[in-house]
Amino acid sequence: MKTLRNIYPAIYDFDNLYQAYLEARKAKRYRQDVLQFTMNLEENLIQIQNELIYKTYKVGRYREFYVTEPKKRLIMALQFKDRIVQWAIYRHLNPFYDKQFIYDSYGCRIGKGTHNAANRLEYWLRQVNRRDKKYYFLKLDISKYFYRIDHEVLIRILEKRIKDPDLLWLLSTIINSEDTAFGLPAGVSPDDCPKEERLFDKGMPIGNLTSQLFANIYLNELDQYAKNELRLHYYIRYMDDVIILHDDKAFLHEVKDRIEIFLNEKLRLDLNAKTCIRPIKDGVEFVGFRIWPTHRKLKKTTAKKIKTRLKYLIKAVAEGKEDPGMLQRSVASYKGILEHFNSYGFRQRLNQMFKKGRSIKNGQRDIIRLDRRDRYSVRNFLRIHWIQKRASKGIIRQRP
Repeated sequence: MKTLRNIYPAIYDFDNLYQAYLEARKAKRYRQDVLQFTMNLEENLIQIQNELIYKTYKVGRYREFYVTEPKKRLIMALQFKDRIVQWAIYRHLNPFYDKQFIYDSYGCRIGKGTHNAANRLEYWLRQVNRRDKKYYFLKLDISKYFYRIDHEVLIRILEKRIKDPDLLWLLSTIINSEDTAFGLPAGVSPDDCPKEERLFDKGMPIGNLTSQLFANIYLNELDQYAKNELRLHYYIRYMDDVIILHDDKAFLHEVKDRIEIFLNEKLRLDLNAKTCIRPIKDGVEFVGFRIWPTHRKLKKTTAKKIKTRLKYLIKAVAEGKEDPGMLQRSVASYKGILEHFNSYGFRQRLNQMFKKGRSIKNGQRDIIRLDRRDRYSVRNFLRIHWIQKRASKGIIRQRP
């Protein structure tokens, strides 16, 4: 087993701190806190370096706020100084741990985003769909994952490969915050939990760079168990969402029970009500897509949100409450999203919405255009459907 030893001096090295500063300020360099830090850059970096050397470093206070897309989440943002420290750690830990992860672990990794995860699953679905057997999928979703990560278990996992006591001290300082509690009781959402009832021994703050890395390290234990103990071939994970394919429904029920026991006993986590076993012909909901062996579509909830938002913008622009540029930017954003889906019909419906907005300039024109690839794919689909229909009636013979 590969381990990390004597790496702490490389983390507080001045050049590493400077590179961490450059990473932390990306797309934020004109914010007030960044500008203030930059005014006395060398002195501030030396101060961070001394705090790390003499182990006087403490994590600053978090700024809390909520985001509502794709769902409501409590976000905790660190001060700029603390983000530099996290980047200094991340620059050394991420390359080491990334090599330990399985290939089909996605999320918060370079080249392992949502589109690549969806492409991988769709490729598998096409493979199994060619076989004579009926295939099913097991979808596992961990309840309140980031809020339920156990600090004791996480540190024990880190100690397996990190043999540097100074680095373990720093990681423990970040994980076990003295001022802010991150954890939630089981089955409780952030809205329903007052601050005084949050747990200090559980949870990772959503929004931290190290939280993303720790989350993957934590569930890498599940990945290794699934691959090495359960011997699962069609196993893919995007953060806390797991999909497993198999042709035996009873086997998937057994896998679900064994994974649930592993999560409870080893990682102190629970599965939520979204966990299910269904045939692949129903479509697999994963990373915002609904995926079949032959195509993929938007999730119904996502499509509904897009239509609701555009209806509001059309009305607001017509009444002069919103700038038309906002509508155009939203349309461009949604067009980029829809290019990753088989969305001909949905684009047509959106165009009809725009045509009804008579008060908008150029409202009669299709704002979301159908490119040549869309028109060809629809025409080809209709042609194949016509051939299959005639073949079923015995009018023409299909190729063997």
